[in-house]
Amino acid sequence: MVKIGDIELGEFPILLAPMEDVSDPPFRYVCKQNGVDLMYTEFISSEGLIRDAAKSTQKLDIFEYERPIGIQLFGSEIESMKEAAEIATAAKPNLIDINYGCPVKAVACKGAGAALLQDIPKMVEMTSEVVKSTHLPVTVKTRLGWDDNTKNIVEVAERLQDIGIQALSIHGRTRKQMYKGEADWTLIAEVKDNPRIHIPIFGNGDVDSPQKALENKNRFGVDGIMIGRASIGNPWIFREIKHYLKTGEILAGPSMEERIESCRKHFDKSLEWKGPRAGVFEMRRHYSNYFKGLDHFKNFRTALVTSDTAEEVYEVMEKINEHYLQLAD
Repeated sequence: MVKIGDIELGEFPILLAPMEDVSDPPFRYVCKQNGVDLMYTEFISSEGLIRDAAKSTQKLDIFEYERPIGIQLFGSEIESMKEAAEIATAAKPNLIDINYGCPVKAVACKGAGAALLQDIPKMVEMTSEVVKSTHLPVTVKTRLGWDDNTKNIVEVAERLQDIGIQALSIHGRTRKQMYKGEADWTLIAEVKDNPRIHIPIFGNGDVDSPQKALENKNRFGVDGIMIGRASIGNPWIFREIKHYLKTGEILAGPSMEERIESCRKHFDKSLEWKGPRAGVFEMRRHYSNYFKGLDHFKNFRTALVTSDTAEEVYEVMEKINEHYLQLAD
């Protein structure tokens, strides 16, 4: 049984990675429906929380059906991160996660996210202060290092464990790689095999199929797998992986009805959480992913991304349903 503090996650948990503009409550809802074991909020700016910025505080919204769930924070100032952890704790998540992995310029160039991989003493001090500021388990998500010359994840894992983190998720790339090239899980395995390490180690990077999940589980010995980009428009990946790990059978992909149903649920929750205007607008980025690979979909996609009201979107979805049911007949 894999545990973070008192949170039981099963024998081999599959986690949803925190992704900016993706892993919000509407998306988390459809992932939870498909069996994900642990989810995180989008990453939240510590400075934004302290200033009570609307965008940051809205990201604190969590719902009972999402549990267990962690709130993920990022920032460059130790005092701000400490205060933000106190604010996040009041929102009653199951754990607090610190982002030391985000590679994008807007974050890393301000000294947050993966930038802390260049200053391990500061990372350790920041983590220590967050751990002391909350009664909740604190976890960390990070990368192998800043670049090929500084792959210091083994040292990082030991030092962070020593000051009290209770799980570590590792993306198998350096910051310099961004999302290019292949994720290297050998160093993740090295962390897991380190006799000093006793906290759960979750691997992240390039797992996009049940077969890849099983291969990485067996080959690298991690305690669980975190799925990010492969889940976008594909929440079924969680149930597919879990089924394959349990039975060795490949589940059939989602039917057309399932695609439409999940997309509609995601849209319903988007309207509920964001309101009619933002709910319609922000859902546009997801349609292509839900209906990826379908023939003759271009016109429907255009109709979906140009619809301005919920009623128009529902109408287009109904037409999609009718069209593909006719094709099936």
